[in-house]
Amino acid sequence: MKKLITSEAVTIGHPDKVCDQIADAILDSLLEQDPLSRCACEVTAAPGRVNIMGEITTKADVDYADIARKVIRDIGYTRPEYGFDDSIRIDVAIHEQSPDIAMGVNSPSEDGFATGAGDQGMMFGYASSETETLMPYAAYLARGLSMKLAAARKSGGLSYLRPDGKSQVTVEYDGRTPVRVAAIVLSAQHDPDISMEKLRGDLNEAVIREIIPNRMIDTDTRIYINPTGRFVLGGPAADTGLTGRKIIADTYGGYARHGGGAFSGKDPTKVDRSAALMLRHIAKTIVASRVADECELQAAYAIGVSEPVSLYVNTYGTCRISEESLAGWILDNFNLSPDSMISYLNLRKPIYYSTAENGPFGWNERGYAWEAVNAEALEKLNNLCRK
Repeated sequence: MKKLITSEAVTIGHPDKVCDQIADAILDSLLEQDPLSRCACEVTAAPGRVNIMGEITTKADVDYADIARKVIRDIGYTRPEYGFDDSIRIDVAIHEQSPDIAMGVNSPSEDGFATGAGDQGMMFGYASSETETLMPYAAYLARGLSMKLAAARKSGGLSYLRPDGKSQVTVEYDGRTPVRVAAIVLSAQHDPDISMEKLRGDLNEAVIREIIPNRMIDTDTRIYINPTGRFVLGGPAADTGLTGRKIIADTYGGYARHGGGAFSGKDPTKVDRSAALMLRHIAKTIVASRVADECELQAAYAIGVSEPVSLYVNTYGTCRISEESLAGWILDNFNLSPDSMISYLNLRKPIYYSTAENGPFGWNERGYAWEAVNAEALEKLNNLCRK
């Protein structure tokens, strides 16, 4: 059966990504000084201003506005003609975590663990054998395009590019196998004096052809580069940004489901973040074992309770053992309480700013604990399969 799957990604200069990076840079600065910091930081960005809001309880002493200005500079919004740079107005409205929420997180939960979940909700983890990073193919390609676009700007190779940009890739599948790229959309912010002919030619050669394998492009592949014909005004100068609005681009590109909460600006007692990382780790271990070619996991939590209230396993008919047995293996080998997940993945470190740029998943080379494969648990799973 043939089907089309589309995923998108954005560059670090996209207005929502600007907000994600500011929120996670603040979180990292807090954790660097006080690993027990509680943080739920939200950021908005608009023409001429940034608002930093949320609940933070910490012993750290940081300058929130100064952190935001540094992030804006690092992204590349450094020129007044961009309509957004580090001279903008920054308002800070931070207060401590609600005592009603803190009560459920600080006190021993009803099941005796020290830390209860920081909120209710459901989280998903996913892995697929389609790519070497165990990510869905369309999401893998879309992110590759956005990163290549940003690299071409930062290297000076395409000096007329500005920080904002988006990519979108549609992949045609025959069953579970990607067979061709059906459509590519690439939009890049640019200086006003560059011609569309040059920009489209450059981006086709320097970005698209560098990321999309030739074997996946045919005469019927539709390629759209800056389809409106002009993208000079971009970033928060053109469109309001908000933390957490790119949660699909940050995870699995829409190929797998996403839970109810975003990641950026949240410390790891928020299971929106820690459980999503843990479930990705478990799903990746399962697929790496070749017990299943595809795996989606869901866990759900109640605020103040450490153990999940449910665990769901879906391998889309690709599992070599029963999904009931697989769920049992997960519960036998992984503790899904907040304390355990934080300790197991070492999540109280300042590691989140880098994940805000292009999402936390699909990085074999960055040393993220959740992207590693648990060799001991994997061997136990293989032994289970041999029985």
